Amino acid sequence: MQFNFDFDKTVGRIREMHAVGQPPMLGVSDSLFHYLTDASIPYSRLHDVGGVYGGNRFVDIHNIFRDFSADETKEESYDFTFTDILITCLMKANCPPIFRLGETIENNHDIKAYRIFPPKDNAKWARICEHIIRHYNEGWANGFTYGITYWEIWNEPDNGRDDTENQMWHGTREEFYAMYEVTAKHLKKCFGDSIKVGGFATCGFRHILSDPEKFGIDHPKNNDACFSSGRSANFLVWIDGFFAHIKKTNAPIDFFSWHSYLGTEDTVVAAQYCEKVLEKHGYAHLETQMNEWNNCVIDREPYSAAIDEGRRLFGTPEAAARAAAMMCAMQCDSKTNILCYYDARVGASVYGGMFHPITLEPTPLYYSFAAFGELYRLGSQVEAVYERTRGVYALAATDGKKRAVLFANEGDADITVETDLAPSMSAFAIDAEKNLELALVNPKKFTLKAGTVLLIKN
Repeated sequence: MQFNFDFDKTVGRIREMHAVGQPPMLGVSDSLFHYLTDASIPYSRLHDVGGVYGGNRFVDIHNIFRDFSADETKEESYDFTFTDILITCLMKANCPPIFRLGETIENNHDIKAYRIFPPKDNAKWARICEHIIRHYNEGWANGFTYGITYWEIWNEPDNGRDDTENQMWHGTREEFYAMYEVTAKHLKKCFGDSIKVGGFATCGFRHILSDPEKFGIDHPKNNDACFSSGRSANFLVWIDGFFAHIKKTNAPIDFFSWHSYLGTEDTVVAAQYCEKVLEKHGYAHLETQMNEWNNCVIDREPYSAAIDEGRRLFGTPEAAARAAAMMCAMQCDSKTNILCYYDARVGASVYGGMFHPITLEPTPLYYSFAAFGELYRLGSQVEAVYERTRGVYALAATDGKKRAVLFANEGDADITVETDLAPSMSAFAIDAEKNLELALVNPKKFTLKAGTVLLIKN
């Protein structure tokens, strides 16, 4: 494959494609947070933080405001103790949060649901959110002036076939729309443009791949994705209903968030369809976040196949290649503003993998984010010309002096790469032997092995 890079032709800025979900917490210790700083991780989205029910301490509304009958205007009604520690550690690491206003997923809701019901009083719930923001941005209740920008209302309220099977929202669509409307209007009235309010963290657009022609998408049908469960058919109903409601009621929205557990190419198609949906509803220029994604645990039938694949790939160089491919592809082929990988937790989870659960050492997967961080620090994306081959991606950046190119091969075959890069540039590999370490590679011609990442820079 021939790759040509024009470092004198910038095509945009390198966006925040390497943000993460919950950070690498060790209890209340931030001893691993320097890895966020080292990789220039721009944001950590706070959802599912601390484990089941938010560890009964972190972030969730029920953990901060424990008695809904209490007076929401009084400081003593709030318990910020552990969330303060978390937020302070993130700010010290120069990795501000995307703060999810809502609750942690309840995976055993079918036995009993506790916290995922609609608020008893939407206006009061909105005022509780207001005071949380005042605590972190305006110093209320012995708080801080952190200037946190992103406040996301709820998470995946469409995550189920219907209202009774939903592990994130035991209410109707209409109840959610009303809650969003009341909360968004109140928060923007209180804080204006000093914050960004959005949502609703939809489960995504994977339904379009079941019948791409129906949705005007030029893409082959993906038979591996989970379409037969009935959940997929529910997503577009939620999304269309949400935008119809906020447009009718003039409810504010600063960003729209969505999730994907598809492969790289399918996720790009989903992002492009997301752009079509926003345009259809009159929100063509709305900021978007794919703030939960993981292409190592890919939607499959049966679901156990996805879990098996996640276990096999946990933290491996192949996982690093998949992550780097996703970040490059979404930077080049979509308008998505922010990506948050799910996630940077520490522990033996198929949805993590950035850190070894026993040694706590960063894995090859982490180093793919560090590699993207090098391009992010340079700032400007430059033109890269090459014939697209399935699984192979390249992204180049410059700050006007320094130059860097990130290559990722998530495919099954080794690729011979020829470039117009200067032979004096150095190469750093992520593979079975190296974690973004110097490699003896000729930048003009080299083999990009399957399941590997290569960063070439001067």
